[in-house]
Amino acid sequence: MKFSELWLREWVNPAIDSEALSDQITMAGLEVDGVEPVAGSFNGVVVGEVVECGQHPNADKLRVTKVNVGGERLLDIVCGAPNCRQGLKVAVATIGAVLPGDFKIKAAKLRGEPSEGMLCSFSELGISDDHSGIIELPADAPIGTDIREYLKLTITPSKSASRQTAPTAWASLAWRAMSLS
Repeated sequence: MKFSELWLREWVNPAIDSEALSDQITMAGLEVDGVEPVAGSFNGVVVGEVVECGQHPNADKLRVTKVNVGGERLLDIVCGAPNCRQGLKVAVATIGAVLPGDFKIKAAKLRGEPSEGMLCSFSELGISDDHSGIIELPADAPIGTDIREYLKLTITPSKSASRQTAPTAWASLAWRAMSLS
């Protein structure tokens, strides 16, 4: 079972550092197998809004978009995700961004159309294995905000708890909750 330290600290926030918290979780019977970053190593990814989304003239499975990332002009970005549509708030890797695996975003032409960035999936940012489509952010996501800041990926690592101790921990939590009622 994986969980975010940030999520845990929203419920209980002892005045201790991450290492001490891991030790206390282990002493409570939920072994911490490891601490790892919530997302892969990347930079240059911001919240954007798809302002226009049309069919690529030379490819059935691609779309040509205009995306607002808070700059002086809209970016032309070619996208192959099936869930790309006008009005969608998305994670945009701008030119110069570096994604996990040291993948650098450059201006390119895809089937003759200019692309000045990339609309990202969770998989492409190293957040999860979900590569079914681009990230769909809430409508109130502020355009131009760094995606790490917006998704709260900068602050805390996730903890990985042993599967053998997880049921015991949940049972203990339930018992404590009932005894407090």
